Amino acid sequence: MHFFDTAIALTPAGDDRFRGATSPAYANMVGPFGGTTGAVLLNAALQHPARLGEPIALTVNFASAIADGAFEIEARAVRTNRSTQHWTMLLTQGDEVAATATAVFAQRRETWSAPEAVMPADLPRPETLARLDRALLPWIERYDMRFIRGGMPAEFDAQEQPDSSSVMWVRDEPPRPLDFASLAAICDSFFPRIFVRRRQSVPIGTVSLTTYFHADAAMLAAQAERPVLGSARALNFRNGYFDQSAEVWSDAGALLASTHQIVYFRA
Repeated sequence: MHFFDTAIALTPAGDDRFRGATSPAYANMVGPFGGTTGAVLLNAALQHPARLGEPIALTVNFASAIADGAFEIEARAVRTNRSTQHWTMLLTQGDEVAATATAVFAQRRETWSAPEAVMPADLPRPETLARLDRALLPWIERYDMRFIRGGMPAEFDAQEQPDSSSVMWVRDEPPRPLDFASLAAICDSFFPRIFVRRRQSVPIGTVSLTTYFHADAAMLAAQAERPVLGSARALNFRNGYFDQSAEVWSDAGALLASTHQIVYFRA
């Protein structure tokens, strides 16, 4: 199996319960890469036999650092309406809650549609850019990242930048067809904005991450294994927390997802 599919693999463990384990291929500074944590929580709802429709929203709250090893997820549909289905997910290790999540699934119907956000224009194609080749952490090796601007600093020299914006092409490494779980993980693949803005290594940790899925399964299938374009920025750094907002686009210019998170930092 692909590294990613191994990382989000779940085994049914009774009503509304699944068992999984962290993957060393997606190890982060402390515990696993948050993108795979979000993806495996979403996967519990995706695999649940009661699931209806496709995800339109996912919020993950990181209650504590997740230890390497086994975990359990409880996924429960708490309300099903005519067009939406609401889920809660709880990830535990032993007797401790490590992460909580909510998700909304929907039955999309053909209706009036009109995009307002516009993909950045006149950008170099991914094949013309060099891949980030520094083995910073295991999870970074699982992505082919090609930065147009705002990449991870070659060194933390404390030369503060005027903003924290980044634009990059990114895909799974090795290539893997895009689906909702991998898109959820890619939405957390942007380096912490404080690293880009201050060019300093400081302790950080995502507290809460929300992703909105604008694509349906057909749009993701059409994207296949090709790189997507990601753009990220922060709006504010204040008193130990900063936000991080991002968009992920297909290579044809369709908005696939938007994401927002709040991050703790100590500086």
